[in-house]
Amino acid sequence: MAYSAFETMRQKNLERFGKDLGPKQPDLTRTAGGEFSLKDASLRFLHDRCEELLFDQKISKEEEESGIFQGTGIEKNQVPYNMQMDTNRLCLERSLEHFIDSGVAEDAYDVYFCYLEIFFGQFEKFKKTIELLSEFESNGSSLLMKHRDHYSHSVYVFALGLAIYETNTNFRKTFKSFYGFDPDDQNKEDDKKAAHLFLEYWGLTALFHDIGYPFELPFEQVMAYYEVDNRDREEVGIFLSYQDLDIMTKLGEKEKEHFSALFQKEFESTNELFAYSIFRRIGEIYGSSDDYLVDVIRRKPNRPNEFGFFMDHAWFSAVRLYRELIESFGIDAINKKHMDALSAILLHNSLFKFAIAFYKSSDDKRKEPLRMDAHPLAFLLMICDELQCWDRTAYGRNSRTELHPMGADFDFSHNAIKGTYYYDADEQEKIDAFEIKYKEWENGGEQGKAPRLKAYSDMAEKEQRFTADIEKIVDTSLIPLTVIPDTRVVDRTGKHIYLSRSNFLHLYDFAVALNGRYAHIDQETKVDQEQLQEEFEALSLEYQISNINQAKSFSKYLNAIQCFYTDRPVDFAMVKEFTPEQTQVFAPMEHERWVREHQEMGWTEGETYEKLAKDFPMDEKALREQFRMHKLAMDGDLTPERVLEHYDNLSEEDKGKDWKPFNSMLKLIKKFDGLRIYQLDI
Repeated sequence: MAYSAFETMRQKNLERFGKDLGPKQPDLTRTAGGEFSLKDASLRFLHDRCEELLFDQKISKEEEESGIFQGTGIEKNQVPYNMQMDTNRLCLERSLEHFIDSGVAEDAYDVYFCYLEIFFGQFEKFKKTIELLSEFESNGSSLLMKHRDHYSHSVYVFALGLAIYETNTNFRKTFKSFYGFDPDDQNKEDDKKAAHLFLEYWGLTALFHDIGYPFELPFEQVMAYYEVDNRDREEVGIFLSYQDLDIMTKLGEKEKEHFSALFQKEFESTNELFAYSIFRRIGEIYGSSDDYLVDVIRRKPNRPNEFGFFMDHAWFSAVRLYRELIESFGIDAINKKHMDALSAILLHNSLFKFAIAFYKSSDDKRKEPLRMDAHPLAFLLMICDELQCWDRTAYGRNSRTELHPMGADFDFSHNAIKGTYYYDADEQEKIDAFEIKYKEWENGGEQGKAPRLKAYSDMAEKEQRFTADIEKIVDTSLIPLTVIPDTRVVDRTGKHIYLSRSNFLHLYDFAVALNGRYAHIDQETKVDQEQLQEEFEALSLEYQISNINQAKSFSKYLNAIQCFYTDRPVDFAMVKEFTPEQTQVFAPMEHERWVREHQEMGWTEGETYEKLAKDFPMDEKALREQFRMHKLAMDGDLTPERVLEHYDNLSEEDKGKDWKPFNSMLKLIKKFDGLRIYQLDI
């Protein structure tokens, strides 16, 4: 019973009304790749293994005693609290599913949003940090020689980790034992608790491991200016560094007291705290003293010349996330598992590879790869970070011309990982040319450096650099790795690419304005931005995500009526009101989006709640939420033809719900800086 609170509500409805009115159990999406594919395994983890995520039995008892539900549907106190928690988990499951299908940043946004609302309950506090990573990267990285996306990349890393936990019994047992759970999967209660803990702290580790990139990008921009003629950065000798970092690293008195009690050790800075967090996990294994680690970590941001003239974004990611956690939870809530997540982030880029394990050094200096039982979160982040090299937008000038995998299929069966990485079939000429050169190099006695075609050559050549490097970083004896390169025709139909483009920061604002369009028709001038935002934040996660998905779909609607939105000044006429002809085009499209979304979220077709609300009497909207039933929803196969027929048969009043409020939205969106809608000249 994957969504047990749904089932509890269903039985309650059966007792109250004498018939099965729902809510129904949401379906698990099965894929053509089978149960050991990335999509199937990661979704199954969320669907089955995370049952009862964040349930609160105390609240449930209070609800029974008072008869008042404490969960939020479209309004507060409409559903049981645990049912809202089930709906939140379903939102995360569906959002991850959509992202794996598309790989686009806008769908990655939903995964971040769901995770933060579920575990932090305050997306707004993290909003600028996670969105600025995407914006800074897309706008600033074109000035670099080499750079690829890290925003969608982090969500792929998150999905890989979920799939490995779900399918690899060795890792799952190791993680459970490490954090004090019974490693036996037959202990269902411990298995459930361990999965909840893994989701929370792996999400923290994976989704935020690269948020420090805005600090590395300016450094690389300076270096790129001198590397255009392929000069070695050590030869150039010029670099950017960060000084006077006490504002980021110095611990306050309450922080010092907290960590002194937690670790029985005194700390003055996050550098000391992070160093000890690493030392207590792997210091003795690698012969790295606490003092050595403090010194290395301290020098990372201000002496990049001592680290090959490279800036370590992982240091900034860990420090930035630490501050976010303190501001969100308060110091008293920070525990050792938070420190494991932060130390895993700090280790993942270069610290472990070059200052602890020395993985590219000669055999006598190189240390053993990291075992999963030494630091499970760091182990998993390192292997997933390396594996996730497909479908990453290339921003850097050289990166845009290199050959990188545009897709990948995974088989996680038999406690192993088999990855097939696909390269664009249109680039076969490059591949053939490389293979000829490589064969010539082999036949010539392998003199000099082997020909390279990054990243294809790292997977295709006999040295298998891609796999070999991973095996030097992490111990794969309990999770054997096989990598195969292949080619296929690029399919970009799932990318939803339209003319509309804006600063990524406006997606949330767009959703807030869309939400306000119903309540403030003809009253737009009387409502301010703060009120709109408060109304949005009062919604349950399901309705917030629905508004965000509608905002993302708007580029498709506008494309169909020769309009577009942008946050940049353009020489086109601004749309002040949609015409009846335009609404006739996009209204059916919005209806189809709404119908499909509701079916995905487990809503069923029906209007029984209207009659029961009159007969008992009860609140109609609350019954609708408790049944997860809607008179405008649809069951069965949603073909475009069937959905259009359904729309045509709606009353004029119901049809108006799909377009009338959008003219109100045009007025409300002006309350937010930047985003405007324009008409193409035709």
